[in-house]
Amino acid sequence: MDTQKPTSEPTPTGVATDPGDQPLSPDEEIAEIEKLLATEPDDFQARCRLGELYFSKGRLDDALAEVKKSIEMAEGLRAEMNRSLAMYYSNLGTIYATKNMPDEAEAEFKHALEVFPHDVLALFNLGRLYADKKKYMEAKNYYERLVEITPDDPIAWYNLAGVYIELDNPQVSDYNTIDMGIQCYLRTLELDPKHLESSFKLMEIALSHKKTDLAIKVMESAVEHNPDEPLAYYNLISVYDKCKMFEQAEEARKRLKERFAKKAKESAGT
Repeated sequence: MDTQKPTSEPTPTGVATDPGDQPLSPDEEIAEIEKLLATEPDDFQARCRLGELYFSKGRLDDALAEVKKSIEMAEGLRAEMNRSLAMYYSNLGTIYATKNMPDEAEAEFKHALEVFPHDVLALFNLGRLYADKKKYMEAKNYYERLVEITPDDPIAWYNLAGVYIELDNPQVSDYNTIDMGIQCYLRTLELDPKHLESSFKLMEIALSHKKTDLAIKVMESAVEHNPDEPLAYYNLISVYDKCKMFEQAEEARKRLKERFAKKAKESAGT
């Protein structure tokens, strides 16, 4: 059976394109394209044509190398195009969600993930859509994929924590995910120590599960990182009182009064 010659895109710009020119011989065209690629190595069409010319001259090893490079470039272009296309589908889904059209939004976010499975916006929004529908298992799957891709995003961990806490409810599922939820809130605070919502939620969970040391540690850290936030002090004082640490509670009240008396004085001075 005869071997079919590889085909390529049209001859690249700058290589015997003037109709008045004499056609280049294969060797001359190879030389011209090699010269072009020396200065413009990302010229995809030129590289495809060079692989074809090498093949026609029986330079099979050179042809193999060029075709492999062409495939690598084409795959890179396709991946970049998929990433961009997924972004547009996600943007379309966001518009639908803003228009309160959740079914249409869900379809577009899923379409985005079909094109590019690592689209962060689609993963985040699908997790939120399913959480809003109280379909926590589905939400968990999307948020877990999200934190794999963006392990340093505190918001991703915060949302995953909320889903784990919901799944721990016996009326919702048979899963025991409270410890996973706690770890996600801790990860959120590791990435963003000022994230008060995580501090407050983690405090409530810790107290309800008799993890008083954790509740104290979390709220002490919250005050340390949010020294101008009264709610941080109030919750710390509440934790101290519940743990019968009355001296510490009184000390926290004193710190709160002193700090905000000082701030009031500074504000009056300005």
